[in-house]
Formats: sequence, C-alpha cells, structure tokens
Amino acid sequence: MLLARALRLLPPLGTNKKVIAFVGAGGKTTAIFQLARQLPPPVLVTTTTHLGTWQVALADQHVTGQSIRELADHEFHGVTLVTGSVQGERVVAVKEDILYWLRAYQQEHDGTLLIEADGSHQKPLKAPNEYEPVIPRFTDEVAVVAGLGGLGKPLNAAHVHRPQFFSSLSGLSLNDEITPEAVTRVLTDPSGGLKNVLPSARRIVFLNQADTAELQAVGGKQAGPLLETFDAAVVGSLEQSRFQTFERTAGIVLAAGGSARFGQPKQLLDWHGEPFIRVVTKTALKAGLSPVIVVIGANAEQVQSRTRDLPVRIIRNESWETGQGSSIRAGVQAIPDRTGAAVFLLADQPQIKADVIRALIDHHSTELYPIIAPLVLMEQRANPVLFDRITFPDLLKLDGDVGGRAIFSKYPVEYLPWQDDRLLLDVDQPDDYRRLIEDDTL
Repeated sequence: MLLARALRLLPPLGTNKKVIAFVGAGGKTTAIFQLARQLPPPVLVTTTTHLGTWQVALADQHVTGQSIRELADHEFHGVTLVTGSVQGERVVAVKEDILYWLRAYQQEHDGTLLIEADGSHQKPLKAPNEYEPVIPRFTDEVAVVAGLGGLGKPLNAAHVHRPQFFSSLSGLSLNDEITPEAVTRVLTDPSGGLKNVLPSARRIVFLNQADTAELQAVGGKQAGPLLETFDAAVVGSLEQSRFQTFERTAGIVLAAGGSARFGQPKQLLDWHGEPFIRVVTKTALKAGLSPVIVVIGANAEQVQSRTRDLPVRIIRNESWETGQGSSIRAGVQAIPDRTGAAVFLLADQPQIKADVIRALIDHHSTELYPIIAPLVLMEQRANPVLFDRITFPDLLKLDGDVGGRAIFSKYPVEYLPWQDDRLLLDVDQPDDYRRLIEDDTL
C-alpha cells in the first residue's frame, strides 16, 4: 500500500487537496518527499522551522521565496520546495506572508501543501522544545512521526532528540531502555506528540522503521492505545514501502427485526445461558469494535433491557417495519466522524466469534479495501461484513428490505478465506435454531 493511500490522500479513499503538517522524528523528511511523489501535482513542500541543505536535493526544484511577487511570477513544476534563504548548512523557514500565499496557491490549484513543522536531528525519537512545533492554524491534518528503531535503545542523545524532555514526558530516566509504552506516553501527551495540534485537525500517528515482522507486530499493538487519541495510526517502513493503517472500526448490531417467520423475538433466544442479542453485542466488544451501536426496533424494550448494562449505544429505529435498509441507515448515521470502517453483525448469529471480526479489521488495515466479506470454504460469501467509510454515503441511501449487499456491485469486494461454515447459518425459522444448537461444538 502506498503511503498516500495509507494516509487516505488518494481518491476514492480521500482527497489530496489538503495542508498536512509533519512533526516528530524517525523519517519525517523522507515521508514528506515520498508522499509528495505519490500525489497528483501541484505538490508544494515548505518548512516552518528549517531544513538541512542536503534535504533540498529531494525536491525537483527549490525556490527561496523572498517575496510574494517573486513567487507569483514563478512557474512551479514537479515537487517544489519553497523555503527562506540558505544560511550555511541549512535553509530557514519561509516568512508568514509567504506561508499564507502558499496555502492560497494550494487551494486555488487543488494541490497539496506539505509542511515540516519541527526538527529532530535525524534521531528516531524526540520530544518538542518550548518553541515548537510551528503548526499553521489552517492545517487540515497533522502527522506525528516516531521511529520504532529507537525501541530497546537507551534513552540518551544518541537515539533521542532532547532526551531530557522525552524523559519527563515518558516517565523513564535517562539511559533507561526505551519501551513501546514510553513512546506511546510521549506521543499522546499534550506537551509531546499532541503539542500545538489544533482540535480541528485530523490526527495521524505514523510509526516508521517497522522494518521487521517483530517491529510491525509491536507497532500494531501500539495502535490500539494510540487510537484513543489519534484518528489513525499508520505502522510501516518507508524503506520497504510497506504500511498498515489502523483506525477505529465501529460495530453495528442489527437487532430491529420483528422475527415474523420465527414466531417469537429471535433477539431473545437462548445461547449458552444468554440471549442472542447480548452474546452478539459482547462479541463485538470483545473484538475491539468501537463504538458498538445496537439498532433496535421490534420488541425494543425487551431487547434493550438485555444490553443496557453494556458499554454500547442503543439506537431505536422507528421505521424498522420498512426493512433492514432503515436499520443500516440508522446505524451508519450514529457512527462518529473520522471512524474508518464499520462491521455489521446480525442479532441472529450468536455463533460468530471475535476472531473473524479481528481478521476482517486486520485485513482492512493492509489496503483499506472498500468492502471485505468472509468467503467460507472458498465458495460462499458470509457474514459479518466490513464496510470502509467511503461506502457510508451509499449505505445511507439504502431503502426497503435490502442489506449492504445492495452496493456490492458499486465497489470492489475483497474476500477473506475462512474455514468455519457456521458463519453461513442465521436463524430465520425454528428449524434453523434447532440446527444451530445441534451443530454447536463449542
């Protein structure tokens, strides 16, 4: 997956027409220029602090913007680096009026403006000083970069830029071994990775230097805690051009049906001593879906009472009799902004386990597929199904007794091979329930 795709900066996942500030350490400049070459032109790169002169060669052209008139007369092409003057072995930041002109140019030409907003002296990790980072107020997204190559190293100036600040934020003493937990504490601290990040900006943490399978796994484990603060966590290797994007994935439990064919509320049927709806909802929570949204309709009070003590959001679909489409719309409408995807679960499938949900989420992180569904025994499509956020507008248009499969023809569907044929069974009639009980090998 390209870095631009991992950051949702390529259609149809997102748009490149943004201002993105990069802060932190561990490959920040490399990330900026790798990203710049993956985006459609025009792409402008600048700095609000300074760059080393060696970094100038990464651009197709370097413009030292001394005045707006000079820039206005310039013909930009390729990846253009705009800085202040060259002073010894570094180029300094542009003046504020130039910075705002670059933003106006980016907007007028539907381009991208990438800003390096602090320095790191080429160390894998850092903590900000009192005067940085310098993030413009018009920034759309902030990418906080950290190098996993610093893990396991002693906390000192050889591996950390400003080790004293890092020590105070992380809770480690100087020369202690740097742990993933310590890095997470620094990244999520308002005086650390989140310093000067405006609430309106999308927050991305990029854990770079995951050059081995072990470090990729470590970064993946860090992603969970980081998503409590950040909108997305990208784990990967700029050197190997390999990335995973972790985002919050909502769970939507569809439990509004009237169970007409069954003859009694299926949501309340027993499964190992608990009602279906409670089992399915607890599975969604166990799988790490957040938030978990339970859409109820028929027999609403009874169904809600079985999940009232769980940390879920209950949505009542007053139009449940019109069919499943209205329940899907109600669930999607309740998804918080900046959620990356949603997994839909059916209240009459208590046999679904958390492992298949986790597998869908993990597979989605590798390419941000629009739709992912299990393929049982290499033959038959099954539930649950994951839908990326790009499908949400179409899910909101569903009407009548149609499910998410109604939009399968509009998006490429990725299938996840799965060997458990129990995913194929849902309980529509009493015979289905008997078969579910008889086939249960748990």
